[in-house]
Amino acid sequence: GSLLLAVHFYSLPRAAPLIPSTALGVLLLILSSLLAYAGIRRSLRNASLFLSLCLTISVFWCGYGVVLILGGQGVLNDTGDFRNALVPGLVTFTLALLIIAVVGFLCREVVLAMVASAVSLASAHEVAMHYSTAFGSSAVACNYMVVCLVGGYFALGRILCFLTKEKIALPGTDLAKKKTHEQIQPTSGSMNHFAVTGLILNMLSASVFGCRLLGVTGKLFVGQVPWLWAAGIYQIGICILSYRAMDVLMATFFGFTSILKFAGGYCLLYPIWQPEEPSFPTPFLVVFSILFVVLALFLALKSPVDGLYLLFYVAYCIALACRPKGFFEGGPQGVDVAIFVASALMTLIHLYNVKATAKIPTGKGAVKALLARSSFLKLREGADLHAPYLGYSKYADAEVLGYACSVLASFALTMTGDPQAPLATVVIPWVVVAGGILKLLGGSVAFARGKTLESSAFILYAVMWIIWGLTRYGGLYGTTRSFHAAVGIIAFMLFNVFIVFCTLFLNIAWFFYSLTFLLIAVSFLLDAIHALPAGYDIAATLIFGLVSFYCFLSALFNSIFEGSCLPMGRPIVQLSGMRGGMMKCLHLPARKASSVKRIADILKNGGTCGIPTDTVYVLVAACNRPDAVEKAHQSKRQAQDRPMSLWISSLKQLEPAKHLFTPLLWDFMEAAWPSPISLVVPRGEWVDFLGMKDSAKYVGTPQSIAIRIPDCSVTTHLIDLVGPIVVTSANPTGEADTTHHNQVYAKLGDKVDAVLCDGPSPENIASTVVDCTKIDSGNIGFFRVGIIPKSQVKLILILLLLP
Repeated sequence: GSLLLAVHFYSLPRAAPLIPSTALGVLLLILSSLLAYAGIRRSLRNASLFLSLCLTISVFWCGYGVVLILGGQGVLNDTGDFRNALVPGLVTFTLALLIIAVVGFLCREVVLAMVASAVSLASAHEVAMHYSTAFGSSAVACNYMVVCLVGGYFALGRILCFLTKEKIALPGTDLAKKKTHEQIQPTSGSMNHFAVTGLILNMLSASVFGCRLLGVTGKLFVGQVPWLWAAGIYQIGICILSYRAMDVLMATFFGFTSILKFAGGYCLLYPIWQPEEPSFPTPFLVVFSILFVVLALFLALKSPVDGLYLLFYVAYCIALACRPKGFFEGGPQGVDVAIFVASALMTLIHLYNVKATAKIPTGKGAVKALLARSSFLKLREGADLHAPYLGYSKYADAEVLGYACSVLASFALTMTGDPQAPLATVVIPWVVVAGGILKLLGGSVAFARGKTLESSAFILYAVMWIIWGLTRYGGLYGTTRSFHAAVGIIAFMLFNVFIVFCTLFLNIAWFFYSLTFLLIAVSFLLDAIHALPAGYDIAATLIFGLVSFYCFLSALFNSIFEGSCLPMGRPIVQLSGMRGGMMKCLHLPARKASSVKRIADILKNGGTCGIPTDTVYVLVAACNRPDAVEKAHQSKRQAQDRPMSLWISSLKQLEPAKHLFTPLLWDFMEAAWPSPISLVVPRGEWVDFLGMKDSAKYVGTPQSIAIRIPDCSVTTHLIDLVGPIVVTSANPTGEADTTHHNQVYAKLGDKVDAVLCDGPSPENIASTVVDCTKIDSGNIGFFRVGIIPKSQVKLILILLLLP
């Protein structure tokens, strides 16, 4: 990418540039997507500076490429248009990359710091070139050549390191040392590495309007839309990645700011088809400022500095609400200048705190210590902070953003569209981006977390907002379409009636949330057939907006604090067996020895528990407690063709009965275990040596019993404490295997006494069950082929049979 730009600027004084603007713009767009991919992939290894540099230059080249395409296609024709379009982005990335370079040099990331400083200097020289003819384009090209040389040096170092198997490593190219250094810092993994790029994107959008106020650019026009919309698109990406980083509050904040970026770009596009500037709906912006205030208060509990930063956006929304022409007025532009400066400072703080050992204080410890004294409010902490109720997810909960978008979209509808100038009021960005795109995002994340009903509702409502927002406020709606629009709305309403019925079994808040959306759908229907009563529109949006706001507050409280300060309520219709484990069942972390001991005590006292193994989760009971074995048999609804099996921790437990096993079978057990292989052996007197007594009738069949030693230290330690245990899979008969502790207490939580929690299972496949009843004849069979293939089991027997 830098080589292309170096060639471009070296050839700029010529009459015809060596690379046409359109071609260069397309190439930069392709390279920006590759850079973003490289940064995100590298982020999995906590390489925060590399991530920030890649994503920042990716945004830079994305916006720059689109501006070059506009220039190549003749859109930027007037004198100074090219300068007015480029300068806001160049100013932003000059400062942003300078910050990255400074932190890179301070943290001894010399190669990355040199790349960042060279691109920063190139951008600064290009700004000077646009304002003074004394500055030639060669200086810009020289800086990009520095990037090429540094990149070539790093590539050579990595190739040498790979070819010599890390025996030769050029200075600054040894990633192994960096990885070791990052692993020493335990706090780096818990931080949101993507927040830095999100803050730089806030600088970019603020720069577009701030430069106009300060006189750096001459006007606001379509040439600056690429910067705003590139920032908006990347901001949605940062929002998703923040959910991957389990940072609900910053993800919500970046979702909010992406709405403002798309709205700003829309306003700059508007003069293309209408001569006058668009106006803003005041109720929406007032509500938006309230949501920012609430989010700032909650974020201040985690980081007071971040909470104060959000107050700039509160002021921004108020400034937009006070000025009818919004982004084009001096008041909001003045706040943009303040946001630019504040975002630059926050970028420096976040980036330095992620990389350096000595941190810039942000007040995190003070708030945490203050809340520790409170008996009413207690912050939620721990490894399971963002664990979903059912299943395993790599994303934090996005319901906060989903409810907030419902609030924003509903209050945007309080503005009635003007049939003569349907686009004159800025409503489409609020309804389509907030109510549509971000709600689709929330629905997708909810689906990834196993929330099928919530995700279905969010996605349905998102489609409704997008279609109706474009139809009503985009000039697409007319009398000839009334019937077709009404049919579509009725179809949506029927779907929503089904969702309302399903929420009866979820909770009270969701029931009212889905029910009040019917009022919005009725409003759409009445408007489609031109029978909307005066005031109904506003009443429906107010009711739905207030219910959504309560759900927003409840989701925020539940994501930050323990307990339920603002509960979502219980299901209106309670079905037996649903969510029973939430109240009755203990769930203890498997990493603690005290938890294993407590599970052992429960089993000794006749309880049943769900535990992790080397394959999937299982339901267990102590062999010497017939009452517990019978309880496990009944709670599982065990089928007769799926008998319970027996587990031991060592063959020493069978040593007294060794004479009751044939030599080949004993040798086969020694060779096969510990492993995920269950051996079905003939039933005999050896069963009595394990103290099974009356439990024996529930284990195996009258002719045989499946026995195993698991290859899991937690499980074998538990068996050492309890003795042999009776085992069955932790799911009702006929259902899929259970691969996460959340699934155990969701499916059997009201039937077991405790669950030993160890997150997702190491494997999603159960053990292999081998028929050893005829092993003395040299033959084995297979009741089930699980994680261990047939060939591997047969190889064990063949090796034993060889002389």
